[in-house]
This record gives sequence, C-alpha cells and structure tokens, in this order.
Amino acid sequence: MKIVVYAIAKNEGFFVDRWMDSMSEADQVVVLDTGSDDGTAERLRARGARVTVERISPWRFDRARNRSLELVPEDADVCVCTDLDEVFHPGWRSALEEVWTPGTRQASYRYTWSFQPDGSEGVVFWQEKIHARRGFRWVHPVHEVLEWVGEGERGLLALAQGVQLDHHPDPQKSRGQYLPLLELSVAEDPEDDRNLHYLGREYLYYGRWDDCIRTLTRHLALPSAVWRDERAASMRYIARAHAQKGERDEARDWYLRAAAEAPHLREPWVDLAMLLYEDQEWDGVLYATACALKIRERPRTYICEAEAWGGLPHDLRCQAYYHTGRLPQALEEARLALAAAPSDPRLAGNTELLEKMAGLAGEL
Repeated sequence: MKIVVYAIAKNEGFFVDRWMDSMSEADQVVVLDTGSDDGTAERLRARGARVTVERISPWRFDRARNRSLELVPEDADVCVCTDLDEVFHPGWRSALEEVWTPGTRQASYRYTWSFQPDGSEGVVFWQEKIHARRGFRWVHPVHEVLEWVGEGERGLLALAQGVQLDHHPDPQKSRGQYLPLLELSVAEDPEDDRNLHYLGREYLYYGRWDDCIRTLTRHLALPSAVWRDERAASMRYIARAHAQKGERDEARDWYLRAAAEAPHLREPWVDLAMLLYEDQEWDGVLYATACALKIRERPRTYICEAEAWGGLPHDLRCQAYYHTGRLPQALEEARLALAAAPSDPRLAGNTELLEKMAGLAGEL
C-alpha cells in the first residue's frame, strides 16, 4: 500500500525537521509551498520532500488543498493530509494499515487540537483527513472539508484508533484572514449550517456581539442544522454575547436551552456555573456544576472543551462552598480541582489555605 503525505505551507521553516521526522513512515511527502520567504521550501527539499512553489491568489484554503492534492502521484493508495505544525505519534502507518481494508475510502483518527499550559491535552476530537487518492475534493474557503465527488457510494470509513495526531501551532501566527474567508463562504452558500456556525463564533471572538447573536440565530433556524452538539454550542455563544452586553437573564436562559439541547455535554452547565459565579449566586453554581459532573462520558467531538472536563467544575464548587461557609466541602473540592491540574499554582494555594483553615477550625 502506497501512502503519501501532502500539505500546504508558508513560512514554517521552524517546523520542518519535526514534521518530516513524524511523516517519515510515509512512502512519499509532497508539499505545496504558497510563497515562503524563510527557506521553508529549501529545508523541505533537503529532508526529501517533493516541493512545488505556487502562489494561490485570491487565497482560499480549499484551492490550496486541492492544488496540493493534485501533486500526489496517481498511483498512491492513501493520501494523508496534515499541516507542518502537526505531529503523528510513532507507529501511525502500521495502525492505519491494520484498518485500511478493500473498499475503505477514508479513515477517522484521534486529533489533539490544543494542549494545556501544563502539557496535558486540551481540545480533543476525531478527524478524517486521511482518504483514498481519487473521488475527493476540498470545499469551502476556510474550515475546509473533504467532499465525496466520486462515482457511487462514498465507501467505508475506517476507525484508526491507533493513529494519534497532535497540533502544536505557532502562537504568533495571525488568524486575521479567517473572518473575511468565513464571510465569503457564507455568501457563497448561505444554507451551509457548518460555516454559518463558524462565522457566528468568529464574530464572538471579535467582540461583535450583535453580529454573533444574529448569525447564530440564523444557524439555529436552518433546517439542516440538526447536530445537537453544534446547536448547543451556538446557543452557548449567543449566551456569551448577551452576557457581554450586560443581558444576564438572556444569557442564563440561553445556557439552559443549550443544556436541554445537548444533555450529554458538560459545557453548557459549566458555562452557566461561570455566569452564576460572576453573579455570586452560590447555590446556583453548586446546582449547575453538579449537573455537569453527572456527565462522565466525554464525547469525541471538537465541541468538548478541556476546562469542562478538567478541574474547573470542582474549582467553582470550592468557591461556592467557601463563600457559603462550608469549609470541609470546599476543601474536598479544592483537592479534586488540584488533582485534575496539579501544576496550577492558584489551585495549590487554595488547597493549602483551606487545609490551614480546616486545621485551625479543628484546634478550636
């Protein structure tokens, strides 16, 4: 089975050696360099990659991905699309070969999109950028996805549980191009629920609260917007926008709607708990975090946020118990929060303080 890695790159020379080491299990690596001036292309070639330099104008991620896919030899069996700031764990090829059976057209694998400051995993979900050589194309100017354009059925999707890809991005890299490209994507296809959701989220990042609310309300009204996880996320972002506008009751109501929309997610309850924490509604904090902690199975989607599945719910409960004078319960929650994030100095300080207070209370 011939496996070819393909990628797009611009000014990512810092990542070349790490990336090429990670991709070395492939039979070939091809890269479309879209205009680097830091020696990325030369470094890639020195490491054995086949590099083509072309500028994509006007810039669109789907055009760049499709052009890079064209560079993959026709005799390839499997195409693996990665970026230069991503790293496979060793053994990914053999894990992929184990599940790639006749009729397989695509593979799903575990992807760690972000990491916490202490090195633990942040956002984790399953990705599907490994695919057969023919029958696929990339669509959308940004947040591009693979679309099946081949004859007949899309074919089998293999679950490659032994394949793990980690994302270690350059924090200095701007995402300023995302907003205009998302606006373009929605203008091209106003009924595409996925990119309408992403556009509303981008408005939230930019502090454009009314645009966020308007866009995500449109998303929720689309007949195709049926994925509960993403619908709940839209509701949460609407709530955050209302909270930023000082509309606390509206924010609370939207968080409750999000919790009802996707009862298998912790995030709406944790967001609600944060809102109530800011308003010093301590009993509400305890109720919302208790609802969150009852949910023990973490879904495999990008919607899941690390904070909701880490120490934050316990930290919030610690604060609520402390402010209502229940020190033993506050100490218990402080210890649970610290166990989830042992390198956090604030949580360590909280635990130490509460242990001292508990000791003094015992002496009295």
